[in-house]
Amino acid sequence: MNNIICIAGPTASGKTALAVELAKELNGEVVSCDSMYVYRRMNIGTAKPTEEEMQGIPHHMIDVAEPDEDFSVSKYCDMAAPIVEDITARGKTAIIAGGTGLYMDSLIKGNDFAPFPSTGMRERLEAQADQEGMEAMLSLLHSIDPDAAAKLHLSDRKRIIRALEVYYETGETITSHNLRTQAIPPRFTPLWLGLDFADRAELYRRIDLRVDIMLQQGLLQEIRELLASGIPQKATSMQAIGYKEFVAALDGQCTIEEAADEVRKSSRHYAKRQLTWFRRNKNIHWLTRHTGEGAEEIIRRARQVIRDFDN
Repeated sequence: MNNIICIAGPTASGKTALAVELAKELNGEVVSCDSMYVYRRMNIGTAKPTEEEMQGIPHHMIDVAEPDEDFSVSKYCDMAAPIVEDITARGKTAIIAGGTGLYMDSLIKGNDFAPFPSTGMRERLEAQADQEGMEAMLSLLHSIDPDAAAKLHLSDRKRIIRALEVYYETGETITSHNLRTQAIPPRFTPLWLGLDFADRAELYRRIDLRVDIMLQQGLLQEIRELLASGIPQKATSMQAIGYKEFVAALDGQCTIEEAADEVRKSSRHYAKRQLTWFRRNKNIHWLTRHTGEGAEEIIRRARQVIRDFDN
């Protein structure tokens, strides 16, 4: 039997529930692959699984960072890869479940990330961008790495500066780095499962309902407590969908209902982007839920895919 299973899909599609059921059947442990679950004290707005939902199954990569930390995909992989290896070394099944496609793909591939040095280069590039503007920075990148520059928009300040930083620190363009790492065989070879809905409106209804439930559970109080503890409004964690909108409402920039509508809309757009990302992976066995079907039918189909894969 394959001892690594990836469960991918958009927000609110039922990944946690499926992961727990399969873990119970396959002597497994769950490795979360969600860029927001890593943050402590951010439980309601991230829809982090509760102890009850975990049903006693060990879950990893949850609550591993403070909300004011600058977490990254490289940090995630550095922490998660040894956990996956430990689970399988103990003869158990590692079930990697989440909707952050970049994190999941990078973990499976074992990407060799370009370094994040603290030499001051990034700060100098940031200052240069402030002084000269992003058009000049993108033009500079075009002279160094035209392939990377062609893929980036002026508004993508972070990636433009990152590409320049990699070149000035290593002497290698980020395009060359990415091509080199893509040629490396993947670190893990999982069975991929994907969750989706035949009727996209059903997914959107689940997203809308989740926003209502978050508010009922006390999301606004959670945000107030985070801000009161000193977490900056501009922290990366507070820019997540479900937080930044209500921070604006608490600041009086809009009403709570207007913020909730914005969260619903942003979450639906995010779900579409997640599906677009995962659809590129031709190894995913899609478990598409049709109208009237419950979680039990998805679990049954997942079992069948696993049996077929093992045979």
